[in-house]
Parts: sequence; C-alpha cells; structure tokens
Amino acid sequence: MSMDKPILSPDFTIEDIHKLREYNYYQTKNMTPQERIDYYNTRGLEVHKKIQERKLQKV
Repeated sequence: MSMDKPILSPDFTIEDIHKLREYNYYQTKNMTPQERIDYYNTRGLEVHKKIQERKLQKV
C-alpha cells in the first residue's frame, strides 16, 4: 500500500508531524536495512543542501 504525500498546514502543527511520520513509515516499511540507510542519508543530504542554500540567500 502506498500513501499520498501529506499536505501540511501553514502553521506546522503536531498533526503535521503525525502525518509525516505515517507517510515515512509507509515509504520505508518494506525496505531492507541498507535501503533505509540509503533512503535517510539521501533525504538528509537534500535537506542539508536546502538549508545551506537558504543561509547563503540571507547573506
């Protein structure tokens, strides 16, 4: 079973966190441990890159 990407509220509430956790569970539940590691590392690098780009925009 696949799950659609959650729609988050502008205020980012606790409900949004629950939606994200559930979505993430469905994305990773059938992965091997190595696939999960790769999945999280890839996502983490994407977020890190976005954070760095925003920092550069502020300067």
